[in-house]
Amino acid sequence: MNEIDVAILGGGLAGNLLARQLRREVPGASVAVFEKSRERTYKVGESTVEIATNYLSRKLGLQGYVYQEHLPKNGLRYFFDTEKKDAALHEMSEIGVSVLPPWPSFQLDRARLEADLLRMNEQDGVQVHLGARVKDLSLDAEGNTFTVVQTPEDGDAKNATETQWKARWVVDGTGRESLIAKKLDLRLPEKDHRIAAAWGRLRGLANIDDTGNAEFHSRVKWTSRGLSTNHFMYPGYWLWLIPLRNGLTSVGIVQEREQWTPAKHKPEGFLSFLREHRAIDEVLGDDPELVDLQAYGQLAFKTRRFFGQERWACVGDAGAFTDPFYSPGSDFIAFENDLTTDLIRRDLAGEDVSKRIDLADEYMKFRYDITLVVYKGLYPTFGSYDLFLAKAFFDTAIYYNLVFDSYVKDEHLDARHIRSSLRRRAFVLEMLQNYASLFRNAAETLKAEGRFYDGNEGNHAVDGRSAFGPLETVGEPRSRREINARNEAIFVHTRSLVAQALGESSAAREIVDGSKKMYDAWNQLAPRGGAPQ
Repeated sequence: MNEIDVAILGGGLAGNLLARQLRREVPGASVAVFEKSRERTYKVGESTVEIATNYLSRKLGLQGYVYQEHLPKNGLRYFFDTEKKDAALHEMSEIGVSVLPPWPSFQLDRARLEADLLRMNEQDGVQVHLGARVKDLSLDAEGNTFTVVQTPEDGDAKNATETQWKARWVVDGTGRESLIAKKLDLRLPEKDHRIAAAWGRLRGLANIDDTGNAEFHSRVKWTSRGLSTNHFMYPGYWLWLIPLRNGLTSVGIVQEREQWTPAKHKPEGFLSFLREHRAIDEVLGDDPELVDLQAYGQLAFKTRRFFGQERWACVGDAGAFTDPFYSPGSDFIAFENDLTTDLIRRDLAGEDVSKRIDLADEYMKFRYDITLVVYKGLYPTFGSYDLFLAKAFFDTAIYYNLVFDSYVKDEHLDARHIRSSLRRRAFVLEMLQNYASLFRNAAETLKAEGRFYDGNEGNHAVDGRSAFGPLETVGEPRSRREINARNEAIFVHTRSLVAQALGESSAAREIVDGSKKMYDAWNQLAPRGGAPQ
């Protein structure tokens, strides 16, 4: 029986990053990674946002590597089309940035990153087992055991060997295969957010920085739109364009299940749907090479638990997934890996972590719930420049003021902060649901009045860096009063933007005023300390 402190099942992004983090923060721990595949392949999830990048740099020391081997990201960018989907790219209204944001983010070649991490980890003392399939997993507080079937490099199954392993901690990073979730029946369908997706890597696309006229480029100070995570927005769905190295572009469709058709799971249907949109059709050109194609009929899912008392954890897609719209997948990995590393470090030092396991589990469920509210029921609001200007502001400003700021301060590793956040859980969800209702009601009004697409040509808001608040002060000491004051300013400005989108009708005033009254009433009932972090 081979014995080890930490067994990481799966050598994808989440598992590889955790292995590196453990070697850096718990250097005395013995760590092994078991990955059934010998080849690294393209995967979705190339786009990172600020928390994930802060994690890669601050916690894992990869800041030089990602700049040298991957692509810097020029923020999130949104384009809005006509109802007939016939606007050229330079005619579309646009939300984005005109300079690189003050906090970096990247477009990652997942295949290259995972291969490099496996090599780095092995050089750093992690036992890396490729071609290793895990079976007979048994989870027990006295020691988690499993069998590894090791296939030789030539793939000859007849010469496969079996070894027995025992680990104090087992971490599931197997993605949607989810070994622990399947064994313990943890997976729960997300019935309230039914979305499907298809995506692939394409070669030979036109460079969107070569399209349009001088005015189109000068309004963003000639910065590269091609380096952004580009969203093309439509009621009920959105399309993405994400640049990768070596002439590849990640292209995807995410759509409500009610509008989804199985034809998009096949190359002909996938490309045909994309070509229904003039701007995308022009980027695709005459003969793009579709390198690969993947699809899921349902993206979002949740879990009964992220962490277990038998010393196990589920990280990345082995745990739960909400929605790819704001690229939160790697953010979740950052939170989960930080909490997992903290638990393992404390446990191996002899601390009783049973209460911390439950606390970390509740915290990740809380993170899932408040992230899902940002998307749930809101796809019908996509596609209106006037309205999404308010939603983009609200979501981004809240992310910077609360979530990113808190992560940089490592408050998610402070038990007292976690308990404080959980006490405010109901209030946070109600506050976010209030603003979700504001956006939904506004979208319904705009559609009913035939004004949903009015602002979708010739408008732009590309000074996102200044619009979302004090971005450079993230991580600096602030009092609860200062944080709450910024929250209130965000709420007021959001309602103002929605009011501008709706105009001066009595129905518009009723929607905005109703949202304010609901927030004021809930704020009076909020736990001491006001709006949450």
